[in-house]
Amino acid sequence: MGSALLAVATAGLLRSRVAAQATPESAQHPAVTIEQVNRWETELSNWGRWGKDDERGALNLITPQKEVQAARLVKDGVTVSLAHFADLQKAADNFNFGPTRHEMFHNPETGKIGGALDIISFGIHDGTNSHLDALCHYRLDRDGKLLVFNGHPQDLDESGCKANAIDRMGPGIFTRGILVDLPLLKGVPYLEPGTPIYVSDLEAWEKFAGVKIGSGDVLLVRTGRWARRAKLGPWNAAREAAGLHASVAPWLKQRDISVLGSDGVNDVQPSGVVGAGEAANRPIHTLVIAVLGVPLVDNAYLEDVAREAAARKRWEFLVTAQFTRIPGGTATSFNALATF
Repeated sequence: MGSALLAVATAGLLRSRVAAQATPESAQHPAVTIEQVNRWETELSNWGRWGKDDERGALNLITPQKEVQAARLVKDGVTVSLAHFADLQKAADNFNFGPTRHEMFHNPETGKIGGALDIISFGIHDGTNSHLDALCHYRLDRDGKLLVFNGHPQDLDESGCKANAIDRMGPGIFTRGILVDLPLLKGVPYLEPGTPIYVSDLEAWEKFAGVKIGSGDVLLVRTGRWARRAKLGPWNAAREAAGLHASVAPWLKQRDISVLGSDGVNDVQPSGVVGAGEAANRPIHTLVIAVLGVPLVDNAYLEDVAREAAARKRWEFLVTAQFTRIPGGTATSFNALATF
């Protein structure tokens, strides 16, 4: 059976299971208030866990032993990319922080193209660019002081972050990746914008896939954002997106993952948090980056890895990524690979 047919058949078997859950999601999962998010900022903190000077956070969980275990996941020698580069054409979901440009280098003396040389510029946090946020990307306000992960002051200038920048977070990633394919679990091609993902969804996936998300893992949550975009076109995915509900944050702390990623912005948007406050709009971003010290991957391309995983009925694999270590950088492009 082809991989596409296998995925459809598997999804069909799951439809009845999902449909049987008749209790409305809103009744199963009470709203999270901004006061609860603020309490979690202290209760879930990993500040000081790896020493007072640490700037790598949960990447410390990728130990040599974890790397060896991850290498043993390679059985077939099949590799796919997890990256999506920023689109050159302006759309509803990109050009957030300036346009993406690609041009050939011109010789200043002749005005002609000066050989096979080019120049490219783009916003690293662009809405269509796969990127991994550095730990300086989100902050907390503690008694009027702006702090990033581990209590470092948020010190910014034109040269970038002075603490927790991407160049201080190590060379990259080599660890186990786990894909959580929510459209497959729910028997749909993609989740609609605004669909919250709860702990119950993640644990239902673990049971279905036969995996247990744990320490040092890269957790990748597929909502089907790219499949929906291909069918219906771009939309403002920064403001309307399927993603993790704020109530998932304590579970992420328990599972001790090293990296969290999604094909969207990770947070369900709108967030559903009741009340106003700095963390109300993106509670997962705030709690995971600034409190847990877990770097986030936004806009990962998860269509190819979903296809390969479904074909094998195996949703764990080796993830490798090299960081572009820009001094003071707030992120790196997520040019990552999944190898089965």
